[in-house]
Amino acid sequence: MARTLVFLLVLLCSSASLVTSSASAGLRMKLTHVDDKAGYTTEERVRRAVAVSRERLASMQQQRGVVGDVSAPVHLATRQYIAEYLIGDPPQRADALIDTGSNLIWTQCATTCLKACAKQDLPYYNLSSSASFAPVPCADNAKLCAANGVHLCGLDGSCTFIASYGAGSVIGSLGTEAFTFQSGAARLAFGCVSLTQIAKGALNGASGLIGLGRGRLSLISQTGATKFSYCLTPYLRNHGASSHLFVGASASLSGSGAVTSIPFVKSPKEYPYSTFYYLPLTGITVGKTKLPIPSAAFELRRVAAGYWSGGVIIDTGSPVTALADAAYRALGEEVTRQLNRSLVQPPADTGLDLCVARDDVDKVVPALVFHFSGGADMAVPAGSYWGPVDKSTACMLIEEGGYESVIGNFQQQDLHLLYDIGKGELSFQTADCSVL
Repeated sequence: MARTLVFLLVLLCSSASLVTSSASAGLRMKLTHVDDKAGYTTEERVRRAVAVSRERLASMQQQRGVVGDVSAPVHLATRQYIAEYLIGDPPQRADALIDTGSNLIWTQCATTCLKACAKQDLPYYNLSSSASFAPVPCADNAKLCAANGVHLCGLDGSCTFIASYGAGSVIGSLGTEAFTFQSGAARLAFGCVSLTQIAKGALNGASGLIGLGRGRLSLISQTGATKFSYCLTPYLRNHGASSHLFVGASASLSGSGAVTSIPFVKSPKEYPYSTFYYLPLTGITVGKTKLPIPSAAFELRRVAAGYWSGGVIIDTGSPVTALADAAYRALGEEVTRQLNRSLVQPPADTGLDLCVARDDVDKVVPALVFHFSGGADMAVPAGSYWGPVDKSTACMLIEEGGYESVIGNFQQQDLHLLYDIGKGELSFQTADCSVL
């Protein structure tokens, strides 16, 4: 009881960050792709990536119709990368899906889950076995409870939260706890989940989620970090290879490759739009041809009070890139023109539009270049937007996105990306992510 009171005092005295001194040098985490757990083939990985991306887009389309063409970017639990960490004192093993498109850190809890939580590979976190756990009161001075947005005050004064995703929601109580990562540690506010109402298998066996969004309860905000970076290995080519996440002082681009920087588009103040990282995409070139895309196709625009539409999000949770309808149509028409007789009939069970013989990808598929305001370009080689769907066929892995565009993690592979929130820009360079 005495230790709990001490931690409560620390919490109540905090006004901004719960970070401990061991996090001042930055945090580092090894990331594992979710498909590495089950040993999927390359073709199976491609089909799974397409399937989860479509599920996410379908969820967004269900949100439309509230006000005109409004589409709130609501995530399914399609996160692709898992990080292991230790929680509590004594430490208990846990792991979490990493997501730049959400804020809250949460894990399923043994003391409250009973049969109401999702199946996970590691034992549920047991707060009653930890001397370092402390509950967050509903009226805490640091206003952590209110920072979650949707919350309730329990009869005992505790903070009950509800976090919603496209595939469902989780409910639990907010607390603080000691977290230890591969390198570095911090005391963080987190959700102790007692009820998980999301699609079966959505967690991919993970214990919970770590949000890297712009909100106050994200790992980035809580540690007081002004930057973070990650480097994703090509999970279609390097099965089992580790990717990496760096937060705070450990995040930097130190390789020998040229660094390209892109200013972020200012995020709206309204939730959930305030969570995301928007980029100023202005055009696309296929081979040597710049596509005739209307300038409005990539604009983030306010359509009513509290509602926004369009924009371009960079996202770790979506495998496949999606382009706004006008941009996707222009891309499809130009790729069809350039590939012409090299195109083959797509396998009927894929639902994909453009395919070539698997062995011809590197020979005939043109490179893709995303153009951003300020003159920055992001080159996407053929192998980063086409993938094999069976033993003989490879298809274009870019989907039609409706009103918004999302740059997915498949197109971010072999790049070290630095989110410099302090400077308001995204920087990147080519890298061998497996050796960082």
